[in-house]
Amino acid sequence: MATNPFEDADGRYVVLVNDEGQHSLWPARIEQPAGWELVKEESGKQECMEFIEANWTDMRPRSVVAALAG
Repeated sequence: MATNPFEDADGRYVVLVNDEGQHSLWPARIEQPAGWELVKEESGKQECMEFIEANWTDMRPRSVVAALAG
């Protein structure tokens, strides 16, 4: 039975960001999807999660922030 690569506590991950500033924890062994930029090199899941918590402080997409700012 295959395990979900997104749920592997012992897996290796990277952090990706899209044009809207949204972050994603991504398994390092899976090809990076188009439209996403690598912002944290490969490391453990916990380290990547801590990076996301420290750097993605406003969950609103950039377009929403810009629209609200006028």
